[in-house]
Amino acid sequence: MIPSSYPSKEQIARLTASMLLDIQAVHFNAEEPFTLASGLPSPTYIDCRKLISFPRIRSTLMDFMTCTVMRNAGLEAFDNIAGGETAGIPFAALVAERMALPMTYVRKKPKGYGRNARIEGAMSEGQRVLLVEDLTTDGGSKLSFVDAIRETGASCAHTAVIFFYGIFDGTEEKLAEHGVTLHHLCTWWDVLEEARTRADFSTSTLDEVEAFLKAPRAWQDARKA
Repeated sequence: MIPSSYPSKEQIARLTASMLLDIQAVHFNAEEPFTLASGLPSPTYIDCRKLISFPRIRSTLMDFMTCTVMRNAGLEAFDNIAGGETAGIPFAALVAERMALPMTYVRKKPKGYGRNARIEGAMSEGQRVLLVEDLTTDGGSKLSFVDAIRETGASCAHTAVIFFYGIFDGTEEKLAEHGVTLHHLCTWWDVLEEARTRADFSTSTLDEVEAFLKAPRAWQDARKA
């Protein structure tokens, strides 16, 4: 069912941050930093995959995502909703259900047998595709998915995520240069602001997280092994 309520962008950001904190999808640890996929340290980690186990929060956030893309891109802007392997697949299915549109998914690479396809499901030339994922850091992984979609003859000018890091310079510009607009529900700054109103983390931890968010590369360089 297509949501008919359109909360403000600011309200969506605050509520999304609060819900991510509620289910403990947000992790802060400045003393023993997490190691990111890049191999670099970070005092922050977020696990959006956890959302699939919380149906009320999951449903609310998918309503928020549907409202966000329809408000920003238009109510009739898409013909197909594609999820990025793997985390984007359940969220794409939920958004497609709300928008009453076909759902597909994009593999990170061809599966190596059979049709050797990267696109699973029915995607046809000329379709306008919305790429859905759980999050984006610097936008790099989105470009490969977008290219795979465009190779079918479909277009992909929009991608939607629950969480956008919002701390690395040039992310939205990089996507824009590739002809893609990013839509998101909240960022680390929204989570930090909400966390400061709660007692989930110590003030010293949040201060260190803020130092990282303000200068992530410098923070990482100072702590490289």
